[in-house]
Amino acid sequence: MTRRLSPDHRRALLRLARVTLEAAVREAPRPTWPQDDPVFAAPGAAFVTLRVSGSGDLRGCRGEIRAVRPLAESVIEGAIAAALDDPRFPPVRDLELGALTVEISALTPMTPATPAAVDVSRHGVMITYRGRRGLLLPQVAAEMEWDREQLLAGVCRKAGLPPQAWREPGAELMTFEAEVWGEDEGASA
Repeated sequence: MTRRLSPDHRRALLRLARVTLEAAVREAPRPTWPQDDPVFAAPGAAFVTLRVSGSGDLRGCRGEIRAVRPLAESVIEGAIAAALDDPRFPPVRDLELGALTVEISALTPMTPATPAAVDVSRHGVMITYRGRRGLLLPQVAAEMEWDREQLLAGVCRKAGLPPQAWREPGAELMTFEAEVWGEDEGASA
């Protein structure tokens, strides 16, 4: 990890994600962000994860894998998509908003990797094989208490592939790291 966001920037990005989530669900205009802030304006890739307060159950997670827009825009897009466009869940409803927590994962660039190079204590993984692609954020392995092979099987399943597809010739693995923080743990984590 090269970039570390300040606690103030973390809090501001969480607020931006929360306001965006509420606006998206209520069909209100998208929020604006401080365009003169170099951290917000720098290219960045982010995922926004929505969880049910208390249980921690996943309610939506979407994002971008490449830094093709300002970090603030990536957070906005991720919040909208997590709320409305995660195919695993119905769109978030207004009455759910108070029971959801927001988590942001700011990603480092992806790098090609061999299976042996995957470090479950710090890497997220993406597999591409036979026209399918799946991605798991770095925190997933820790949450699921997975070892390397379980993580690789999990990312294959996420892509709709057989669990051992990562062993096949032509399967491409990419790893990345993420700076992760959320409303439920405070912005200074």
